Formats: sequence, structure tokens, C-alpha cells
Amino acid sequence: MDQITFQHDTVLSDVHMHLPSARHLMTRLNSVGQPVFTSRFKILAERHDNSESVKDLEKEEKHQDAGEDIEAPHEEDTKEGGGKNVKPLLDEDGDLDITHRPRKDPVDGGGRDLVCPVILKQSSPVLEQEEENLDDEDCSKDILRIEHTMATPLEDVGKQVWRGAFLLADFILSEPEMFRGATVLDLGAGTGLTSVIMATTAKTVYCTDVGEDLLNLCKRNVLLNKHIIEPSGGEVRVRQLDWLQHSLCTDAETEFSWTEEEVADLYDNTSFIVAADVCYDDDLTDGLFRTLYRLCSNISHTCTIFISIEKRMNFTLRHMDVSCEAYNHFSHCLSQLQDLVDGRCRFRVEQVLSNFAQFLVYERIEHLELWKLTATPLHSEQAQPDCDLLSS
Repeated sequence: MDQITFQHDTVLSDVHMHLPSARHLMTRLNSVGQPVFTSRFKILAERHDNSESVKDLEKEEKHQDAGEDIEAPHEEDTKEGGGKNVKPLLDEDGDLDITHRPRKDPVDGGGRDLVCPVILKQSSPVLEQEEENLDDEDCSKDILRIEHTMATPLEDVGKQVWRGAFLLADFILSEPEMFRGATVLDLGAGTGLTSVIMATTAKTVYCTDVGEDLLNLCKRNVLLNKHIIEPSGGEVRVRQLDWLQHSLCTDAETEFSWTEEEVADLYDNTSFIVAADVCYDDDLTDGLFRTLYRLCSNISHTCTIFISIEKRMNFTLRHMDVSCEAYNHFSHCLSQLQDLVDGRCRFRVEQVLSNFAQFLVYERIEHLELWKLTATPLHSEQAQPDCDLLSS
């Protein structure tokens, strides 16, 4: 692959868009030929305001390359008090006249250099062994290393890191005693970031998603962060869980399948179910809520569910206005689940205020939300649910 071409329908996470380029290191290609990057995220010891986050990012951008020269200020900027309150230059039409900075290495003819991604290394057993031998900085207990792709089609957005995962991770880090020693199921885990954070306090985390390539990415990220997981005694098990299937895969010949013991442990001991930013498609949202209903109906005790979501505004031709259809459908599903009466399980829904501490550097925008669902089993005669959402 000499050049990577991003199609017009690709989606890029704001997390990767705003991170300094020094944090991205292309390490290999995955099985479908997508470039895989490694990013480091620092877990902070105390609350970190968004204003401080921006300052930190600016500092890192300035120092991302030790060999990069720092440009001296222009003479115009140093005159008369550093150029403050200087009247802007306007052209003859009254538009702002911007003076472009000269290029450091001008190209003959004034054209631009062809810029395209460069593949640093290909995946190989030797490379994987080298990366497992992390240096002291990478092995720091407050450094999270995540492999991910960037600018993927919509069907592969799980391979990127999203702000919803950071919000849920912040909540877990701010309430460690809540999850201490628990068995937790992570639905639509994506890169596995939330599962890794959860394993710093929980006993067992079932990190689930669908697709061999994505599950291998989860497995890889669990190995990369064993220095964070192992000291707490937690364990992450990467398993396949398809929301569109009615049962868990227990075929021993299938990779990432469940053992009978794990299935029993899931239903007997799961206290929490989490999902980070997984409601962006109506069909998948329906599948998520059907899966939640099936799981909670088979768990004999009260189970708490946390779902993070980002309300994404889009202009649609159908409405000729800004709307948020994916979020509206998610809200509709929440209402259906709360109103459901079928004799098997009762759900209570409430929104969690996002005023808990921030441990990861990202922009916690007002459109990020965290929802809590409490599923309580009803010990009465089982009946079939009379609800379009939960129908097969």
C-alpha cells in the first residue's frame, strides 16, 4: 500500500481530531488493510477542568517535536507593545488582508508537496513481541495505551476512540468503590478502553463486541494495558456478543466464544452492564435494548446499567432543520423500556449528572450524557413482552 485514500463517507472521531499529532504512531495494518495507530492517554490523579485540558494540549503541540524550531515572533508583532490593538489591514473592498507566512522550505514553482500517510511498520510476530516490551514511561500506571484506527466508514467506528468512552471512564474512576470486586459486562466495547478502565477496580470484565478484527483489537489493547489491570487483580475477557443474535456463541472452535462456565457466571454474578457511545444507528439501538432486556430477564438479581451517549446535531433535508434523530430514537427506546410491564423485569431510568471528576484530557461538552438504568427482576409468572422494540 503506497498511499491511503480516505473516502468521502468516512467518519473521524473528535478525540483523534484534537489530539496532538505526536500522540499518533502508525504501527501496523490490521487484517482488512486499515492503518492502526497507537495513542497514549494520561490518567490524571485529580479533577481536570476543560480549560486546563486545552492548555495542556497546546503545550504538548508546542513540544511535540524536540527537534522542531520554534518560530520567532514577527517584527510587526514586537513593535508597539507586542502588536496589541493594532488596526487590521483591509484590502480595497474592505476585506481583511492576511499576510501569509513564508514557507520554511519553499518548493520550486510555488506548488505544494504531495502529502500522504507513511506506513511505519507492518504487523509481524517480531513487532508484536517488541511492543509488548514496553519502556518505563509506557508502563506507568497512569498511562493508557490504545490501538485504534482513524477515519473509518460508519460500520467501523468502533475501531476509534470516542468521547462517550472517556465520559464513562471518568465516571468509573470517580466511583471506584461502586464497582469494586464486581462482575461487569461491557456491550459494544469497541477498542476496549472502558473495559480496561473498569478492570482497575472490578474483578471480572466481559469485553464484548462483534467482528474478529475488532475483537482482536480489544484483545491487543488489553495486553498493552496489563500494567494497569494486573496490580488491581482485575481480569478482562474478550468475548463475542452479537446484539442481533438471541444466544451467546459457545462453539469451542470459534475464537472469542463463551464457555458454559462463563455463561453461568455472566447470569449469576453480573452486577453492572456498561455501554459507551453505541447508539448512533436506529437498528443497532433497537438491538442494544433487546439485548439488555434478554440479559436482565435472565439475571436473577438487580442489575445496574450505565449508557453514555453524545447528542450529535445534524442538518437534515427531511426536516430542513437541525435535528438529532439517533438521540431521539435512543430516548424513545428508554421510554419504552421504562414503561414495559411483562411480569419478568422492571426498569427504572434516570440521567446521571456529569459533574463528577474528569480524569482524562478531552472536551466534556454539554451534549455528552450518562444514563443509569436499574433492572429489577419480578418473581412472577413470565409472559411475553407486548412491545414492538423488544419483539424478535
